[in-house]
Amino acid sequence: MGDRRWRRAGSALMRVVAVWAVSTLTMLVLARILPDFRLQSADGDTLTKTAFTAAWGAGAFGLLSALVWPVLVRALLIVPALVLGLLVFFLNGSLLLIALRLIPDGRGAAAPETAVVVAAAMSAVASATSTALAVRDDNAYRRRLSRLADRRRRRSGADADARGGPPGTVFIQLDGVGHDTLVAAAAGGVMPTVAHWLADPAGHRLTPWRTDWSSQTGASQLGILHGSNHDVPAFRWYEKETGVVMVSSKPASALELQRRAVARTRDGGLLALDGASRGNLFSGGADQLALVLSMAARLGKGRRSRAGYFAYFSDPANAVRTAGSFAAEVCREITQSTRSRLRKETPRVKRGGLYPFIRAFATVVERDVVVAAVIGDMFAGRTAVYADLVAYDEVAHHSGPRSRDAEKVLARLDRALALIAKVAEQAPRTYRIVLLSDHGQSPGDTFAGAYGLTLKELVRAGSGLPVPRRAQRTPSASEARDAVRIALHRPVAEGGEERVAKPSDPIVLASGNLGLISFPDIEGRACLEQLEHRHPALLSTLANHPGIGFLLVRSERYGSVVLARDGVRVPVAELVDGEGPLAPYGPGAADAIRRTDTFPHVADVMVNSMYDPATGTVHAFEEQIGSHGGLGGDQSRPFLLWPRSLTDPLDVLGQECGQRPDELVGAEAVHRVLRRWLRDASGPQVPVA
Repeated sequence: MGDRRWRRAGSALMRVVAVWAVSTLTMLVLARILPDFRLQSADGDTLTKTAFTAAWGAGAFGLLSALVWPVLVRALLIVPALVLGLLVFFLNGSLLLIALRLIPDGRGAAAPETAVVVAAAMSAVASATSTALAVRDDNAYRRRLSRLADRRRRRSGADADARGGPPGTVFIQLDGVGHDTLVAAAAGGVMPTVAHWLADPAGHRLTPWRTDWSSQTGASQLGILHGSNHDVPAFRWYEKETGVVMVSSKPASALELQRRAVARTRDGGLLALDGASRGNLFSGGADQLALVLSMAARLGKGRRSRAGYFAYFSDPANAVRTAGSFAAEVCREITQSTRSRLRKETPRVKRGGLYPFIRAFATVVERDVVVAAVIGDMFAGRTAVYADLVAYDEVAHHSGPRSRDAEKVLARLDRALALIAKVAEQAPRTYRIVLLSDHGQSPGDTFAGAYGLTLKELVRAGSGLPVPRRAQRTPSASEARDAVRIALHRPVAEGGEERVAKPSDPIVLASGNLGLISFPDIEGRACLEQLEHRHPALLSTLANHPGIGFLLVRSERYGSVVLARDGVRVPVAELVDGEGPLAPYGPGAADAIRRTDTFPHVADVMVNSMYDPATGTVHAFEEQIGSHGGLGGDQSRPFLLWPRSLTDPLDVLGQECGQRPDELVGAEAVHRVLRRWLRDASGPQVPVA
């Protein structure tokens, strides 16, 4: 044992010396290249003296980085992640300037902007050297992870044989990856880790599940983590009693939705017992938080959500690596969008402005920080971890869910899964890895791209309100204006814009291919009869439009009804899957509509776009060629990939209700399955490290 300890100490010392030597050489090269960086006195020095100066500076910089850097980062946790990532370079440069001042006789000097470049280069080289030494043979990486795990166990006093205790569970959400997309990626070699899990007889099984009508992260993740997504009709909606537009991606809205779910279920959430929530919209009741949107709206204790940055940015080399990947991703997006434009690919949406940076944040910064946090949670032995990786969803919105761009993102996500699986082998407790998605994505040209005007402009035209000149020239707007004049018994004008008597301006919101129309001056939920009296052409204009599949509206006479083209009007209670206006939408559509119809904040008019089952396409009411939010196609069919050692999800639900269902329906049902898996873990569910 003693000999082994001395060998480890000697190996560690050799790595330190090697990194120091490479850092010294890097500093010498940079001093030679950069005009504002020197390591000699004004009169010049011998090569030996200059090398000694570089070694001194490299050693001082390395020591400051090891001792001072973690303290600086922890003091800056209130800074948002992206700002902190950029601030890292300036702080790193400041440490280098201090290190140069510590060189005897003032031989080291650099301009501030040069110091930033030198510090970044040295951190990157030191990190690469350290990593290369750590992985010099097949088992070195595993030994390094094992040492980290042993160190944590010794600090906490945990049993070294803790892997024999109750297992922990890591839930990884691949945002927006549909069931069929995952199957194709695994079969096509894009995701070899997932393919291995599926092929291994002792590996994982794959189960599709069906979302609610609102097929988007806000509804799905709230249901999965907190057990209820009641009264979440879409990604964004208008609440008349307060005049507020709720948006799932806004911190204040996310916090309120989480509060409502907890009040309804009277339960803290899936992660309430020794859990960690990483990169999610909601906390799930976890005590350990990082990049959790609902907690970003809270002051004081809630800001610990940003403590997850510390585990990642406490090593300046991480920031350097992430910055390099960030810049590469920005260039990749600009190249891909330019190629798409030159090839005149269709459908296509604008991808300029800030989008390349938004994409890089989602696919690089968010991924790196979340994966690092998950690894930290596993080494800490936490019982349940739920993390969301949003990279694919972001790229698929703008490049298309079946595009080569999105496929490459899946490949990078698969590598992250492989890393997490490798860490699980060395964690202080056994971990079960569950992979799932919150929804899929359906392709298709945007509504505006197909018809020349937005849903809001069509609603305004059908209500007799002015629309932009660009929209006036479209056939849809012309037909809507003519319908208004006919409904009001007015002659069709040859030119000019004729406005009817001052109707109220509707609020039109979009959530993928689901549109919501609200009339703020009508108290409560407007009824069909009111709308036909105020805007006699509106509902028929919408229902008969080729880009719209059906409408949901309440009638005083018939109850809630679904309207479709050619005057079809079906009471919600009589809706049947695969028939009438729901013929293209597949199983479960009728029940999904009936459930949403009971929500207090369902819009006055709910609009679902057309869906072509032959091509799987829909029309998003937003600028997205890969969309989700309503009914139609892959967006409503996410997946659950679970270890074979766990109880089959359908058996879980069958044991609860006495009859095994044919499929897994709704995010709330997924919550019950995940909760059962946590509860079934043998032994008490307590932290082991």
